[in-house]
Amino acid sequence: MTEAAPALFVAMEASGIGAAIRQSRWLYMLANVGHIVALVFFAGAIAVMDTRLAGGLSATAPGPLLRKARQFAIAAFAGLIITGLVLFTAEASHVVLNRVFQIKVGLIVLGLLNIVWVERAIMPKVAALPPLAPMPAGAKQGALASLAIWLSVAICGRAIAYF
Repeated sequence: MTEAAPALFVAMEASGIGAAIRQSRWLYMLANVGHIVALVFFAGAIAVMDTRLAGGLSATAPGPLLRKARQFAIAAFAGLIITGLVLFTAEASHVVLNRVFQIKVGLIVLGLLNIVWVERAIMPKVAALPPLAPMPAGAKQGALASLAIWLSVAICGRAIAYF
């Protein structure tokens, strides 16, 4: 436990839940595996959406494809949050001070802001487009930003253990 961390995170790690996670033979490991599985589904859904927004998969109407991929992305993101909280709680006082973790959190916020922008500015223009129609202005930039941000989040997630 790192006493230099804010009291909230020290208390989180010291809680009965934090102790149970650390002491369990299976809980941390299952949360870790669940986090990776959720990441795979999230990355796949994001890759499909961003590929379509960037102009790929153009033989498919973007509206239905993006709606279905969005459902997978939301479910997978919920899985990432739940499993991530389990992993975080076990080591909260240490992890919260980790600079790479702090960057990861900032990138997640940036990724979510990009989603809000794409949903408000781009998706209304894309929803009814037929196959092979060109994507509206900004769609490609939003998609490429999304890919870069979420890839960076994944890289930071792996790098936390090394810093």
